[in-house]
Amino acid sequence: MSPRPIKRLLVANRGEIATRIISSARELGIETIAVYTDNDVTHTYNAAVAVRLKSPASYMDVNELVETAKKNGVNAVHPGYGFLSESSQLANRMAQAGIIVVGPGAEILDRTGDKLQARKLAEECGVPVLPALIDPTGDVTAVRQFAERNGLPIMVKAVDGGGGRGIRLVRDMEDLQSLVTRAIEESPSKQVFAERAAIDGFRHVEVQIIGDGSGNVMHLWERECSIQRRYQKIVELAPSTIASREVVAPVIESALAMAKKINYRSLGTFEFLLNPHTSENFFLEVNPRLQVEHTISESICSVDIVKAQLRLAQGASFSEAGLTDLSQDPLHPPKAHSIQLRLTAEDPEKGYSLSIGKIQSFRLPSGNGVRVDTALVADAPAVVSSDFDSVIAKLIITARTWNEVVSKTRRALDDTSIQGITTNLALLRAIVSHPDFEAGACDTQWLEAKHEELLKQSRALSSGSRDPLHGLAQAQSASQSGANIAPGSSFMFRRDDAWQISLKNSDPSQAQQHHMQITKVLKNDFPSSFAADVKYTVQGSEAKSFTLDLQSTSASGSTLNSQHPLGDRSNKDHVVLPISGKLVEVLVDVGDQVKKDEAICVIKQMKMEIEIRSHKAGTVSWITEAEDDEDVAEGILVAVVEDGARARL
Repeated sequence: MSPRPIKRLLVANRGEIATRIISSARELGIETIAVYTDNDVTHTYNAAVAVRLKSPASYMDVNELVETAKKNGVNAVHPGYGFLSESSQLANRMAQAGIIVVGPGAEILDRTGDKLQARKLAEECGVPVLPALIDPTGDVTAVRQFAERNGLPIMVKAVDGGGGRGIRLVRDMEDLQSLVTRAIEESPSKQVFAERAAIDGFRHVEVQIIGDGSGNVMHLWERECSIQRRYQKIVELAPSTIASREVVAPVIESALAMAKKINYRSLGTFEFLLNPHTSENFFLEVNPRLQVEHTISESICSVDIVKAQLRLAQGASFSEAGLTDLSQDPLHPPKAHSIQLRLTAEDPEKGYSLSIGKIQSFRLPSGNGVRVDTALVADAPAVVSSDFDSVIAKLIITARTWNEVVSKTRRALDDTSIQGITTNLALLRAIVSHPDFEAGACDTQWLEAKHEELLKQSRALSSGSRDPLHGLAQAQSASQSGANIAPGSSFMFRRDDAWQISLKNSDPSQAQQHHMQITKVLKNDFPSSFAADVKYTVQGSEAKSFTLDLQSTSASGSTLNSQHPLGDRSNKDHVVLPISGKLVEVLVDVGDQVKKDEAICVIKQMKMEIEIRSHKAGTVSWITEAEDDEDVAEGILVAVVEDGARARL
């Protein structure tokens, strides 16, 4: 590849990965152009230029991105991951405009980004694959026939899915119809295929590959990503904790063989299922792009992968890209261990539903061996919406031994705090504190199997939270500023905050005195919403414990519409929306008979479609008037299901 210097780079992404790419590009002297949408700007920090896109959908609009690139005189685009990072159409359109897309190129994207094409490549290279329905289909019947021939469980996958979208595990024929339908709907092409599922005892092991496009390919070792929820990774490790390198080595060799077969260019990740007890391994897919978890490969190899990727895109050799002196013997990995934890705006107690709102404050860890990749910027507003991925930050912890990296990770999580929204922080603490994690013995089913145990542990860890500044920061702040709060500022409620409450009417002698103390903050997104465990005392009575849940019903206090009636969770006939998101469709109508656990509607969060089900059997006597593709808030009434025909709102 002839040298072609990148002078001006458009980063066609957002969040922490945009920040990451901008940093490496700046170190290479490349001018960077960031793009953003309303209420999502912090990743533009330190870019040379920031360009506003029309809407969040613009990140998926090839035409708009091409025009943006042309107008801003860029000669290269880095798509990051997600969005259009695996789009051969984007690569072709940019090439027609004389613009480099940093990545494998259209031809390799066509061969590897499509899961079935990648499977064919594996078969050509003699790499083991699972029995599969290999003809893409949008027909549930075809998937059902495959399941009947091959037995359950099966894994249904969108041909062009990614990030856990379009994947469903089918264990029961009764669930096949709805699960396959959701997988099809999450696929951009509305096409899926199916494989026999290899689940019990298997680990998710992936190999980081980098190639120069001329047949030279090398690996940057493997990562283990078995701890997942809804087929999206939460915790990743490098190298694998599988004790026998003889078991791991074949997947590294398979990844190299596949990459060499197609003269792979740039970064790619080749993913496998691997059973350390039986030594079985099966190819899963290729991710022909930069991966979310590239950070831990960087850490154990002491290589800036993004910088190497940018150099290779300019025609550099491996040595010029800083990729020399890296051992390629799969039996002898680097003497280092690294863990990445995805800190997400999700509520594990509610099926990992997205937590929408404003981040009021945050504290992220530091210290030897601790790296944080995030787009959060001090004193800059950060709002989590339903439009984008839920990752707030990635914590990357590295040490010489496994025991040391686990201990350091626990400390780093203790040093982390996010206020204003619900996150998975307590769950992460529970995961890394579990004996199975310490033993390096977590397979792909571990998180699901241990979920309730981990949630219980996370609650215990949350209730024991401490103030690392011993209350001194609040005391100093109070002494400096008194009790006044600037108009319009966001007040951060804290544990042990308390108020004397006086309720008066026209007769002052009838005033009632009450007292309320917060014992645990559950959600802090005031004024749009606030939830807490409280002790409430009425004058002359003993204190009683309650859970306080405030939901704004005014336009000024809510980020989502509040025109729809709220449900009553204590009313057994009400189907109440447990999460916020976009309404995809309502699946029932007034007068329909529904079974217990039958789907009532579908909500989309981060391009994942989630069915909201009825908790009882009965007749639908009322349904929401919310429209398809409308933002809907947690707590609204979706439907009334009762034995009679009269709605009780």
